[in-house]
Amino acid sequence: MIAWLNRLVDLVEEHLTEELDIVRLAASLGTTEYHLRRMFSSLAGMPLSEYVRRRRMTVAAAEVVAGSGDLLGIAVRYGYGSAEAFGRAFQSVHGVSPGRARRDGGPLRTQPRLTFRLTVEGALPMDVRIVTRPAFRLAGHAARVPLVHQGVNPAIQQHVTSLAPQEHQRLKALGDADPHGLLAVSADIDPDRREGTELTYLHGVAVTDAVEVPDDLDVLPVAAGSWAVFRAAGPYPDTLQAVWAATATEWFPSNPWQLRPGPELVAVLDRADDFSTATVELWLPVEGQ
Repeated sequence: MIAWLNRLVDLVEEHLTEELDIVRLAASLGTTEYHLRRMFSSLAGMPLSEYVRRRRMTVAAAEVVAGSGDLLGIAVRYGYGSAEAFGRAFQSVHGVSPGRARRDGGPLRTQPRLTFRLTVEGALPMDVRIVTRPAFRLAGHAARVPLVHQGVNPAIQQHVTSLAPQEHQRLKALGDADPHGLLAVSADIDPDRREGTELTYLHGVAVTDAVEVPDDLDVLPVAAGSWAVFRAAGPYPDTLQAVWAATATEWFPSNPWQLRPGPELVAVLDRADDFSTATVELWLPVEGQ
């Protein structure tokens, strides 16, 4: 996977003034666009689209300051239809307009070219198993919330606490499929996992087709497939978020599996009364490479 990502960085550099065909690139590397984008954002700490934008503006800034042609010509060369659109993108990265940068020589913010390297990790074993499940459904209460990478997500917290205690019990009684118990479900996640983008969060349970779901509940169908199930215990949600990061930095690079489209599920197996600590399982949809 490290080789894939470095090849991707090479192609970004080779095609800074063109549209990069990520689908074709992923296929040539024997993986999928979905997995490639997720792994890039997890390891680089930024979405692929953001990295491409920053690199384009870094190289374009050198041309602006050097006076290499008029601003419209530079804008068109880097894929912008007008000097105004280029100016907005330039200002969002550098904090100054192209005109001021050309006049004053800066200030400029440079995005260095990324290089991915393999480091030795894994001193602590990860508790993971692969399970294959037939199609099932997720039933519960759904809401659109922003993606938060670290700490408590206030929108999710508000959504869950707004439910009456008896509603949690009703949901538990409804569930009849694995993973059992109340689930925290994240679906429709932005491929680049950009913080602040919206996703569908569902507080609910897994059910088979034999269950008649009440009309007041939301339902998400889940296709049959394989899942990598990671178990962890500790402070919540910090431990869960650390496990998610470790799947990208340690587990996926050393195992013949890749992410596939589908919801991410968190099953809470045990927790403190105040939810400060918990034992959880993170279910990620996967497929063989």
